[in-house]
Amino acid sequence: MELIFLVLALGAGLQVAKVREQQHRIRLLGRYLQPYRIERLMETLLDGYLRALGEDDPARREQIWAVLTAAETELRDQVRQLAADVEQIWPDDALVSTLPIALPRAHKLFPRATFDLRRALAIHAAGIEAVVTNQAGLPRRDQAYMLSAEMLLLQHTCHWFCRSRTVATARMLARHKTDHAQLVQAVSPQTRDAYRRLIGR
Repeated sequence: MELIFLVLALGAGLQVAKVREQQHRIRLLGRYLQPYRIERLMETLLDGYLRALGEDDPARREQIWAVLTAAETELRDQVRQLAADVEQIWPDDALVSTLPIALPRAHKLFPRATFDLRRALAIHAAGIEAVVTNQAGLPRRDQAYMLSAEMLLLQHTCHWFCRSRTVATARMLARHKTDHAQLVQAVSPQTRDAYRRLIGR
């Protein structure tokens, strides 16, 4: 009986420590995201892409693309500034555990199973900039598809930092019917290679 109580107490202690750590990470990232409209811009673009791709009238479709171009440019600028801002985060606070589940202090206990959020956001900023400026010369439809993947992978990284890889992937599946592997495959080759090197996959 004492063993059962000990196990329950240990489990409760780990849960409390995990929740506190996640709340700290949410507040930390939220402080850096607060001045920006990144999430709103991503929603605008994802909805706009669906409208443009579903529009049969070529003239109307071009009007939608033109409006979305301004939002893409603003998103590029804001993500680039966010990546510069998070360079101020203390290195230890920027470490993200690559373990599938959230464990308190996992980045301390398993330092080799981590990646740096600051490096990840720099990769996302560079990837979004490359697609927005269309360095690969993609047709507008393909550019929109690739930028959607870049945005969702950025969102996945933010959720991963705040919670865990498993929770981030589950949220992506629930909200966008897309898993992590699909996102990584759909981004630009430069983003994919740099991202895989960073997370060790």
